[in-house]
Amino acid sequence: MTQLSLGLDTFGDVTVGPEGQPQSMDRVLREVLDQATLADEIGIDFIGLGEHHRPDFAISAPEIVLAAIAGRTHRIKLGTAVTVLSTDDPVRVFQRFSTLNALSNGRAEPILGRGSFTESYPLFGHELHDYDQLFEERLDLFAHLLREPRVTWSGQTRSPLNNQPVFPQLGQPMTVWVGVGGSPESVVRVVRQDLQLMLAIIGGDASRFAPYVDLYQRASAQLGKPMRPIGVHSPGFVAETDEKAQEILWPHYADMFGRIGRERGWPPVTKDRYLNEVHQGALYVGSPETVARKIARTVKTLGIQRFDMKYSTGPVPHVDLMECIRLYGEKVIPMVQEMLADKAA
Repeated sequence: MTQLSLGLDTFGDVTVGPEGQPQSMDRVLREVLDQATLADEIGIDFIGLGEHHRPDFAISAPEIVLAAIAGRTHRIKLGTAVTVLSTDDPVRVFQRFSTLNALSNGRAEPILGRGSFTESYPLFGHELHDYDQLFEERLDLFAHLLREPRVTWSGQTRSPLNNQPVFPQLGQPMTVWVGVGGSPESVVRVVRQDLQLMLAIIGGDASRFAPYVDLYQRASAQLGKPMRPIGVHSPGFVAETDEKAQEILWPHYADMFGRIGRERGWPPVTKDRYLNEVHQGALYVGSPETVARKIARTVKTLGIQRFDMKYSTGPVPHVDLMECIRLYGEKVIPMVQEMLADKAA
């Protein structure tokens, strides 16, 4: 069995300072660099930076931030959560990650996806009605670029390539994941392209995603593709006690989901609904032991090989994020490994 990998994700949520005022985005980006450096120092396996084009998230060019992180770290894998491939050029995405992979000595691990927001469509001149076709074609082209030194490809959403080399070519292998939010068609697409499946579980009990793991396994067998590691991305937050973790995160969770909810017409965020997600859903919030038990249960239930916790949700202050990262690396990860080893014995 593939060894379990435990990582962290962030969107570079705009944090608040000591007086509760929003920090500038340039400061937030420097904070992300410090957070990733700490994660590397304490042995966390992966750091993923989500691409967004909104006022509440500072990271719009994750590969540049990852390159800065590469220069300050030694072992941590460097990826995205996600790269919005639908509204980017797959050739340029490949070139950026091939460059990052070279500079980091093989540590690049992009996660490709559609993203959960739509701001990039008008920003980069794309139409939302092309949502499915854009991702289908661009993922197909990226898969060709990943494996072929010269690419011949044609589609409807960009110009064709004819026996085209793309530089820099990969000097060493690069693992590529595809983020999936819960569509059977998306799971089968990942298998067809022979990439790795990352399930974005951001609400409800993780066990409801078991049918997608089963579908991945059946599709792999039917299409003659190898079984590759499966990962899960979910939000969470760690503090010394359950009560402290819940109370630190709650106002920032309410702030972020309140704003997004008003945009999308969702019901108001309540603390009862928040606590229900903490206790029964996809919020991995609590003491190190509580979070470790929940992660271990998810790993066993779904049979996954990778878990990434999105440690930033709303404008949580940098000092609290750093403590969360420290507890995750120094306490949660060893506890998860011990719990899983005990159950396997």
